[in-house]
Amino acid sequence: MTKIKLCGLSRLCDIEAANELKPEYIGFVFATKSKRYVKPETAAKLKAKLSSDIKAVGVFVNESVDTVAELLREHIIDIAQLHGNEDETYIAELRKRTDKPIIKAFRIDSLSDISAAEQSTADYILLDSGTGTGMVFDWDLVKSIRRPYFLAGGLDARNVADAVKTLHPFAVDVSSGIETGGVKDITKMAAFVAAVRKEERL
Repeated sequence: MTKIKLCGLSRLCDIEAANELKPEYIGFVFATKSKRYVKPETAAKLKAKLSSDIKAVGVFVNESVDTVAELLREHIIDIAQLHGNEDETYIAELRKRTDKPIIKAFRIDSLSDISAAEQSTADYILLDSGTGTGMVFDWDLVKSIRRPYFLAGGLDARNVADAVKTLHPFAVDVSSGIETGGVKDITKMAAFVAAVRKEERL
């Protein structure tokens, strides 16, 4: 079954919606330049209200290893997602500090990007069109991949069923596709989850 990650949650009502919709993952963005940025103390309060069945993913862009590890140790997040230029050395250093899962994001423009993603030592890989671009990349590039992955980039309730049916990703990751006016929209969140679950039942 394709898993779901609702990313960029920042308000209590977002968490309450997620608890109702039951995605496998939600995401807190800790990149300060992002409009979805949340402070660690805010994330801690939101995590306390999150259902124990849902894993919280922390999204980082070139953050210090110590900062990421501390948020994992404090159980503010359960998984670290690296969305910057973090390399294999960075991943190795983070593993020395935590045994929690690591997701490494890759921007996919060509088959060489797929090859690089496949070789990553991260627990999971995430394939995207960029950093929060909200754009879909060429899904044909993904069809040759040989390891499970999170699919991101331009997904919404209108196209996610096709993505699941065509690519069978390990998980689908959405942020801007469940927003209205730059904030999370519970109607769009529900429609996205329903589209994935409906496709899985077919």
